Amino acid sequence: MAIQTFSSGQTLTAAQMNSLQANDYNQTVSAKTTSYTLVAGDVGTHVQMTAATATTFSVPAATFAAGDSLFLSSQGAGAVTIQAASTAITVTGLSTTLAQYGGGTLRFQSASAATFFSGGVAQVDVNFLVVSGGGGGGAGSGPAGGGGAGGLRSSVTATGGGGSLESTLKVTKNQNIPVVIGAGGAKASVGNSSLFFGIVTSGGGLGGGGAGGNGGSGGGGGGRSTTTAGTGTANQGFNGGAGRTEGATGAGGGGGGAGVVGTASPSTRNGGAGGNGVAVSITGSSVTYAGGGGGGGSTQGGAGTAGAGGTGGGGAGSANDTVATSGTANTGGGGGGGGYFSSPAGGGAGGSGVVIISFPTASATCTVGTGLTSSSTTSGANTVITFTAGSGTVSFS
Repeated sequence: MAIQTFSSGQTLTAAQMNSLQANDYNQTVSAKTTSYTLVAGDVGTHVQMTAATATTFSVPAATFAAGDSLFLSSQGAGAVTIQAASTAITVTGLSTTLAQYGGGTLRFQSASAATFFSGGVAQVDVNFLVVSGGGGGGAGSGPAGGGGAGGLRSSVTATGGGGSLESTLKVTKNQNIPVVIGAGGAKASVGNSSLFFGIVTSGGGLGGGGAGGNGGSGGGGGGRSTTTAGTGTANQGFNGGAGRTEGATGAGGGGGGAGVVGTASPSTRNGGAGGNGVAVSITGSSVTYAGGGGGGGSTQGGAGTAGAGGTGGGGAGSANDTVATSGTANTGGGGGGGGYFSSPAGGGAGGSGVVIISFPTASATCTVGTGLTSSSTTSGANTVITFTAGSGTVSFS
């Protein structure tokens, strides 16, 4: 109930006393469905927003006195910003934005100054996609395996390797959060890890001249004496495909993708296809990331073919002495495996990784530190930031 005024000598009834006492334990709730400007009668009450879209609580000047207070909360899905109604009053606080189920006390120091106490640490709900650099395709005197895709973890779709959807991060405001974008591996080299706020992904495994390497997704096996494929990391990517040993008629297996196992060499001289990646819609559009590189083939003494790269940036293999296709930048795609007698040209490089985050625009602003290459856009009510290179920190306010 709103604050009441009593006159000198007035006799309070039992009903009035019970009503006053009840408000100490069960404040009168005033539900709002659209942006609302506070009024003097709100002192001592609970004003609750129930809107599904972004709204505001506006605080007017010369309306409340020093010591006045009221409780503000948000029951709806839309973010609620607590703001000054004019330049005649200041409204401060650790956080002046309420997410759903958030609340706190607005207390006035004077008719022109108020502080909002949110009752807890200010946090931002952040969705993420973290993809590491893809592995480089194999190289050597015989056909080689395709590079494995970089590991993939996400809170907006199932993770790589068939893992479950991960939880949205709750990031505390005003702290520095590390971000690292993993570079793709050079030919026959493992990719580099990516990082955001403790979410780490493993670099893609190298494509093998012999055995494929382990990584986020495993590299494909080669066409020499050892043809074993590399293994992927649980909840990040799949295994590579095995190669085939038959001398000049051998072939490499495809590198594993975040969504599918790499294909083993299907027949003499023919390289296996790279495993497909995973489609993610964190930017508002569906984009596929982390495809494996195709295995190398052989055209010696016959018409062999190289394996195709997996969807999501995987590079195609080579079937002769030309350089295989590299993985696509900022997809974590594996590089294609080199063909017969491809050395020293050999395998293609792995594609670089990427980190993408999305958070409610009304709830925070993100500051990107030095050392990071990034771009920002919006998708509906969210801000989307894509990090494509470097390492550094970000913070929310």
